[in-house]
Formats: sequence, C-alpha cells, structure tokens
Amino acid sequence: MVIKNESNELETELYEEENDISPLRLQSQIFLAFFRVGILGYGGGPASIPLVQKEVVEKYKWMDDEEFSDVLSLGNALPGPIATKMAGYIGWRVGGILGLLTAIFASIVPTIVLMIVFLNVLNAYKDKPWVQGISSAVVPVVGVMLGVITLEFIKSSKITLGWGQMLIVLIGSLITIEFLGIHPAIVIIVLLCYALLSPNKEKKK
Repeated sequence: MVIKNESNELETELYEEENDISPLRLQSQIFLAFFRVGILGYGGGPASIPLVQKEVVEKYKWMDDEEFSDVLSLGNALPGPIATKMAGYIGWRVGGILGLLTAIFASIVPTIVLMIVFLNVLNAYKDKPWVQGISSAVVPVVGVMLGVITLEFIKSSKITLGWGQMLIVLIGSLITIEFLGIHPAIVIIVLLCYALLSPNKEKKK
C-alpha cells in the first residue's frame, strides 16, 4: 500500500510538472470536472459515464480511451454507484488523496443539495405538464450520449483486438447479458481472466 501511494504521488508530481500546473489549480480542475458531471448527469450512473469520459479523456487528458474503458469495466464489476467509484479513483490517480476527496465531494454533494431543492419544487408542481415533460425530454438525450461513447469503445476495441475478436466479444456479451440473463460483472470477470491468460499477451506487449 505504501509503494502504491508513493507511486501515485510521483505520478501526480510528474503530471503537475509536465503540464506546468500548481497543486491548487489541479484540485480546482478535478473539482470542476466532477462538479459538471454531478450536475449534468441526468439519469443516474450510466448517463454520467459519457460526461466523465468527456472531462477526463477529451478535456483534461488525464487518461486515454483504453485506460478509461479499463476503469469503467472494473468499476462496473465492483459494488456501488459507478459515477462515485470512478470519481474517487480518477481523483486519487490525478491528485492523490486530496484529489480523491475533492472528486467525490464535487460529484455528490452539489447533487444532493439540488435534489433536496428540486424535489420540493417538483412535488409542489408535479401535476403540471411541463414537469412531466422534463423527465421525458431527458431520456433521448441520455440515449444518444450512451450511443456515442459505445461507438468510441467499439473503435478502441477494434484497434486493440481487430474486427474478428471485437465482434465475437461484442455479440457474445450481448447474447449472454440480454438473452441468457447473466450478470454483466460475471461477463467482465471472464473477459478479464481471458485477457490475462491469453497466449498473445506477450506479443501485444
């Protein structure tokens, strides 16, 4: 654990040096990134994933698509809300223990406050047509966001696995999860074990 913490602190220092950024500015970036995710992630955890990817991969470039997909896969295999787990891990990786606390605070506390305020307002006007329309309008937007990130993951998988293996994994996962009713965590664990035990592992390195 000591070695891992020292390694993470070294990564944080190197990131700050390479990007010529102060620790305070780094923590503010972590806060803003996950604050936006927490405020705009309508629809729960799955809807937050494209927003996290936008902030972490595209805006701040704290990791690439492949690393992000690894974090997402492991996060889905573990218990608890996916958005909070990803915020905690990414915050820790980028900014250490303080980054972890900053990311978790930014992703959940503003949302809790807004939830208390909005629920009181919505309960007061729940019979109004515009209130019912809000929930209906958000659903298609969330669907599009998830579709975009799915396409990006497919492109990334095609590069690392090739079309053949990518299609086998994609179709096989769809069948086992949707038609056979197998839990996604089991599918992820099986795929991780396959990747670790694959005879082509050293070739890919």
